[in-house]
Amino acid sequence: MALNHPVQPILHPVRIMDLRPTQMTVGLREVSLKQKEWRNRPRDSAGQYLGSHMIPAVLGPKGRPWIVDHHHLALAMHNEGVEHVLVSVIAKLDHLPKKRFLAFMDAHNWLHAYDEDGKQRDFADIPRKITDLTDDPYRSLAGAIRRAGGYAKSAVPYTEFLWADYLRTEIDKDDLEKDFGTCVEKAVMLAHGADAQYLPGWCGIDPLG
Repeated sequence: MALNHPVQPILHPVRIMDLRPTQMTVGLREVSLKQKEWRNRPRDSAGQYLGSHMIPAVLGPKGRPWIVDHHHLALAMHNEGVEHVLVSVIAKLDHLPKKRFLAFMDAHNWLHAYDEDGKQRDFADIPRKITDLTDDPYRSLAGAIRRAGGYAKSAVPYTEFLWADYLRTEIDKDDLEKDFGTCVEKAVMLAHGADAQYLPGWCGIDPLG
């Protein structure tokens, strides 16, 4: 999810296990790619890397940081043994009671309570820890086709999840698990088709225009 809000860096690191997710799933293939990026960074550049990948968050009840982007990065860093990341605060709502806080977050489209099957769930079902996020392979597929030129990066919140939900109806899950590469090629073609033109970042050819 992309954000257009100004951020104010918190100058001290925050424990990854203290971060509160605002979504239910990630694409584990995407997490793996970020782990590889971390491993392949220049030597002695850990601080610089984390400093250029600050995680936007909203301070909620009890001062807990609810992250509104970079869930894949946070999980990747945890998997690589990193204990702290830098957080940028986009809103301070720690004075609000939980119910009003969630209402505010929902109104700003900062909550995505959809499970790995694309089904909407209660806000209470959103995991409390990064490590409890589940895998949605279609989210990985959406990320892969964007990198392959299937669609353009967009500032619309949860763009990749919108594409994942579209692809969920077009590509069989068994095929996705058996041959991810072939599914990426098929999904890029689907992404350029007119049926997908309602999605953010669409860059296909409109047959009517």
